Amino acid sequence: MPEETTKANNERNTSNTQNGAAKDDLQTAIELSLQESQQAEAEQRELHRALEVSAEENAACVKRKRCEGSGESCSPADWIRQEDCPVGIRNVGNTCWFSAVIQSLFHLPVFRRLVLNYCLSERKRNIAFMQELRCLFALMVGSNRRFVDPSAAVELLRDAFRTSEAQQDVSEFTHKLLDWLEDAFQLAANGNNPEDKQNNPMVQLFYGTFVAERLHEGKIMSNIEQFGQYPLQVNGFDDLDECLEGAMVEGEIESLHSEQTMSSGQERWFSKLPPVLTFELSRFEFNQSLGRPEKIHKKLEFPQVIYMDRYLHKNVDQTHGRRGEVKRLKDQLTVLQQKLEGYKNYGSGPTKYPLADMLQYVLEYATTKPTNVSPASVPVNPAAHTEPSSGDSRQGPFSCILIHQLCDRLSTQRTHIHKPFTQCRPPIEVPLQPAPHSVTEEELYFVRSCLQRWRAEVESTTNELKASIDKVSQALEGMYSDNSLCQVPYRLHAVLVHEGQASAGHYWAYIYDHANKRWLKYNDVMVTESTWEELVRDSYGGMTNASAYCLMYINDKLPYLIAEDTDDETGQALKGMDSLPSILRSYVREDNRWLQQELREWEEQYCQAQLYLVLYLAPCLFLWKSFGSLHQAFHEEYSRLYELSQEETTPQQDPRLQHVLVYFFQNQAPNPVIERTLLEQFADRNLSFDDRAISIMREARSKIRLIKPEDMDMDEYLQWHDDYSMFKTVFAYLLTGLEQYQNGKIREALNYLAHAHQDNSVLLRKGEKKGVDQSLIALYRRKCLKLNEKAATLFKSQDENDVADAVTIMNECIIPCMHLMVRGSISQEDLDIIELIRSCWCSYLGQDMDDSVQEKLSDFLPRVLDCSAEMVVLKEPPKVRNSPHDLCSRLTAVMESIHSTSVVTVK
Repeated sequence: MPEETTKANNERNTSNTQNGAAKDDLQTAIELSLQESQQAEAEQRELHRALEVSAEENAACVKRKRCEGSGESCSPADWIRQEDCPVGIRNVGNTCWFSAVIQSLFHLPVFRRLVLNYCLSERKRNIAFMQELRCLFALMVGSNRRFVDPSAAVELLRDAFRTSEAQQDVSEFTHKLLDWLEDAFQLAANGNNPEDKQNNPMVQLFYGTFVAERLHEGKIMSNIEQFGQYPLQVNGFDDLDECLEGAMVEGEIESLHSEQTMSSGQERWFSKLPPVLTFELSRFEFNQSLGRPEKIHKKLEFPQVIYMDRYLHKNVDQTHGRRGEVKRLKDQLTVLQQKLEGYKNYGSGPTKYPLADMLQYVLEYATTKPTNVSPASVPVNPAAHTEPSSGDSRQGPFSCILIHQLCDRLSTQRTHIHKPFTQCRPPIEVPLQPAPHSVTEEELYFVRSCLQRWRAEVESTTNELKASIDKVSQALEGMYSDNSLCQVPYRLHAVLVHEGQASAGHYWAYIYDHANKRWLKYNDVMVTESTWEELVRDSYGGMTNASAYCLMYINDKLPYLIAEDTDDETGQALKGMDSLPSILRSYVREDNRWLQQELREWEEQYCQAQLYLVLYLAPCLFLWKSFGSLHQAFHEEYSRLYELSQEETTPQQDPRLQHVLVYFFQNQAPNPVIERTLLEQFADRNLSFDDRAISIMREARSKIRLIKPEDMDMDEYLQWHDDYSMFKTVFAYLLTGLEQYQNGKIREALNYLAHAHQDNSVLLRKGEKKGVDQSLIALYRRKCLKLNEKAATLFKSQDENDVADAVTIMNECIIPCMHLMVRGSISQEDLDIIELIRSCWCSYLGQDMDDSVQEKLSDFLPRVLDCSAEMVVLKEPPKVRNSPHDLCSRLTAVMESIHSTSVVTVK
């Protein structure tokens, strides 16, 4: 026996022992790390002061960045972590990839313990990164903040990716992260022999080995290789098991007794599985013709529990036999499905029908009584109805020529029938229904008996094929489900998701909360409870541009992987701050102290602002003593508008529409902006209708002239007024859209609502009161998206003009609206309507349509399925009326119209 084969056999015999020792090896590594941590406790105390400084800098960084365009609320209530809620991680500039990976690793308790108890030493190459990672993990354990800032750790990692400032490839980052962690733990595990990584906790946790076997010159050659993240191709496979089968077998290995002497394939078998098994799904490929990478949006299913027995080297013989049986069953299934397809789609022409239905059509024709209408008065298609010539030879009472004629006629019909064939229906007497000129009783008896028998045979054969297909499918499903191949279960721990295209996108993670038996979604600073159904929708791919790119499974038979820390003396579980080493506990407490100080500062500033608002008029009166009538008018108008801004917004009225200062008050505009706006109002010549008004106008203009450039930021002033102008435009778009909807002009309404949503989203990013409530826009947008049904009906007609109109509706109305909806947060109702639209158009794929129609479908369908690949371009609507008085009256009218049966028109 060749030496390589002997080595493979020995390795196969010992693989089970290696797997059984995996737990002991890893626990030993953890214990060594913990022991060194205790020994180094004294050494680390000198870093205490440095960590306190780090906590102070971290708090200052968080405070500085809190409202710098990140979309996070500035309300202090949103700074504080809710009880038992995990901590989010801030996106500090295209770092959602960092958050997704780090959260997945942090929520593995065994990994978290290793990092938190890591022994710092000057000999470590990556000491700076490990220190920052420990601090980050400590904050994620015990911080009172809802989210923490990872800037320090991210900046160190970015040094390894300085070739580009763009968003990093997550797989590359994860490889680099594991390399750094492995290097950091290596000397601690075995400082005397850096090449011996047997006791390295990172290697024990994330790395496994596989045996690669290939046939060369009639001999099986094998070698053992190590792997971390195991890459899997997505194209060509429907689920994770198919991906693994494709990755484990490359071609077929010929028998040793074959005369074939060349290598014909390679097989891989896992010889040692890591406790944490990570699959890297390859969803990107390079398009040679376009010269750029593209994302693969194909659907790929994966289970919550996968059994790895069939891929282990120790089960090679058992798996080989089953693979052969699977191949045989799949070939058998293909043949059965092809046979069934022949019965379901029968015919030699371009249009095919179920054979049982065709036989029924023939019988209906044969049993139809001729009408009294003269054939000469009825238009006849000579190609579909041809009388037999006198030279036709007939063998028996029913000629083959008649059957061919009937089948030719059937090919022009499009209506399928699906009726039980227990007995022939009575003759049909329908005016102008095609019928034979004459049928003798003998012929009719022969036709009926033959067709009934043939259809019974067809139905019987069809049912037998379906039963056989079900039987073979069940055999395939159960091929690897018996107990002997279900001994190595791996449970899904985390799914890392990418949304977007190959060149750009967003990342987040779904992570299983083992303690509370639930899925959580980690999307940067947002941590929300989720469901398996939501995970499937976002991760399987196929319909949207979001899909999983990395799956992290953990060995379900190793409970220590997810076990929380326990007290050595009491055995009680340690949670939160109690689970941290003392030096990190002090660090987190210091950061929490800084958070409390931030909150106090914010409250003080808020109270001062409120006090300034209340007392604002007094300084104005004092400063404007020289302006006789102005200060009284200013006081009265200011008070009136401020009281108006405190009124509650209702569906029938919005105080912000009545005056720009109401908008400013509700959005806490700076006082100089409010003051100048009111002065500009009093300085308006058009309002000077009497002597007192003229006096006020002159005083206001004098006051404005006294305002120096350093007293007023005019860019800020103009920006506030631009925001209010956009707010009125949004309202005008919304109201016009609602009015169009009330009058049945759905296409026009949808365009206005899309513009309202687009501009309103810009305003809402600046503040909650800056824009309109999106729910009203979303509600009527969904109603208007029923326009898709009209477009689908027009498209299905295949009429050239109707198809062109349908494509226009899709390109100008439906698709841009869908693209807007998926940007930012999206409600379940919006997701449902989008999925309904996508399902509608996907159902037309492969249908019997003209090539030109199918080509038009293929042009716009990718944009229906992928809503983030391009810039949204809306059809420009006509100009709208946006004067405040006009908008107020129109709002009241439209709302009354919506809640009544009649349409109210504002003139």
